[in-house]
Amino acid sequence: MQTQPETRVNVFEEIFLVFLGLGTLVGVVVIAYTLYNAYKYRDHDDRKPDEDLPTLGELPTGGGSGKKLFVSFGLSAIIVISLVVWTYGMLLYVEEGPDGNPGDDAIEVDVEGFAFGWDFYYENGVETGGELVVPEGQTVWLNVTATDVWHSFGITEQRVKADAIPGEYDETWFIAEEEGEYLIECFELCGPGHSAMEATLNVTDEATYEEWLEEQAAEMEEEEEADEEADEDEANGDDEADEEADEDEANGDDEADDANGDDEADDANGDDENGDDENGDEETDNETDDEAGDDEGGDVDDGGED
Repeated sequence: MQTQPETRVNVFEEIFLVFLGLGTLVGVVVIAYTLYNAYKYRDHDDRKPDEDLPTLGELPTGGGSGKKLFVSFGLSAIIVISLVVWTYGMLLYVEEGPDGNPGDDAIEVDVEGFAFGWDFYYENGVETGGELVVPEGQTVWLNVTATDVWHSFGITEQRVKADAIPGEYDETWFIAEEEGEYLIECFELCGPGHSAMEATLNVTDEATYEEWLEEQAAEMEEEEEADEEADEDEANGDDEADEEADEDEANGDDEADDANGDDEADDANGDDENGDDENGDEETDNETDDEAGDDEGGDVDDGGED
């Protein structure tokens, strides 16, 4: 059976409790030892003349050539070094994550900060604005960046914080153990709307999360299909408009050709009429010439007779 990895919340609570416990223990020991010495070396009348008392202005040896002092220094060093090593290991776990990298069961989400809000991009293409939905008990890896200025992504109740820097990605993770809504904030002063730069972390059970993810994917597919249909309709409309324009242009050319043909026909008819007029004029001229010839012939005949 696979064990549940520790959450960031548990890790930081363990570190806090260990420091609190050791601090309390050291405080109790120091205060108790101080009170003991204050009572032991209190001023009273039955003090012995040869009693070894601390002298004002001198470092107390503690008796036995300072063995108590060196023992206390040694124990303090062991405790402090052990605490540093243990804390470093815990923080290294927080830095690297449960498996050192996103596992097969982990959920990966890209986070994009802008002035003044957050967008979330899931692996299957689902995009949300202002709401991060995750299932409880699963490791969630976040790749955080920004589009304009520096921001800082943070979920206080999940002990999550990551820088959002344009052109860079800061990776972090968390495991939400309880269902509910948690506040996402920006922890970097980024402009006049910084205080309102918030989003919601919605933690649900796994079945609800899967159902929500499928619904979002279906809605995105419908939107994409609608966009494609709109683009096709627009393209078809442009094609129809172009075809109509071409047809109108072609019809205009045909009408112009017809008009030119009619003009040429009219010109030809005019030329024919002009030709007929000229022929008529020539015939008239010929008839006039014939009549003149007849008159001259008549005169000649009359002269001969005379």
